[in-house]
Amino acid sequence: MTTDQLILNGQTVADFMKEEMVAKVAMIKEKGILPCLATILVGNDPSSETYVRMKGNACARLGVHSIKVVLPAETTTEELIQEINKLNADHSVHGILLQHPVPHHINERAAFDAISIEKDVDGVTTQGYALNAFGAAAFPSCTPQAIIRILDFYRIQIEGKHAVVIGRSPILGKPVSAMLLNRNATVTTCHSKTVNLDEIVRLGDIVIAAVGKPLFVKGSWIKPGAVVIDAGYNKGNVGDVDYVSCLEQSSAITPVPGGVGPVTIATLIEHTIQSAYMLSERA
Repeated sequence: MTTDQLILNGQTVADFMKEEMVAKVAMIKEKGILPCLATILVGNDPSSETYVRMKGNACARLGVHSIKVVLPAETTTEELIQEINKLNADHSVHGILLQHPVPHHINERAAFDAISIEKDVDGVTTQGYALNAFGAAAFPSCTPQAIIRILDFYRIQIEGKHAVVIGRSPILGKPVSAMLLNRNATVTTCHSKTVNLDEIVRLGDIVIAAVGKPLFVKGSWIKPGAVVIDAGYNKGNVGDVDYVSCLEQSSAITPVPGGVGPVTIATLIEHTIQSAYMLSERA
């Protein structure tokens, strides 16, 4: 697909992905296997509850079974890992998602790393991160994978371009930087300690905002004609990019909502289906 569209519509990309997923689910079910995603929610954070519900609804639309494990906020790291290990051992579960963030007293990294690599469909384990850096992950981190998927769908060139990533989290900023580097982009990864951030962003042919601050990236930071990918979602239904001002400068931009989000959810389900498919091939 070629486009001179300014708006990179994530829902369009997700809908395209769903056609292939529905066909693959039907094929797997013929072998007596029902793809299943287990989501774990610790505590009662309203945003997290919404995300888990959205993922469950998306699974239902595609014929994928979903299990929701809800644990109290006072759950310990050890108790959480016990629940994860139960799901690791359950052969009917093909993907495990631990909803981020967890309560502060929990060792989130230990919990993520308890997830079996074969079921790490959200790409959050240390092993998955390492495989992703080498371009060998079966299930790369979902939001980074969604960003690459959007760029590819709209045939936006990555190779040879200067990509500026704002954010360095281990499940978004760092893995997407590695994925862009593996696609022969020149990558600058910025963070909270970066000096003269606006000047660095202004050098980017592709700018990816993953900083977790509403309306943080301003239009004056954007080089004319740059591609802007907003991977943020904040209270008030806004992203990390000041959409109106960045729209004027960019050649292409993702909206919030309706940009990266739908593709992230579609990618999560796609990975779950692929995990089930890999099992069906061994059956």
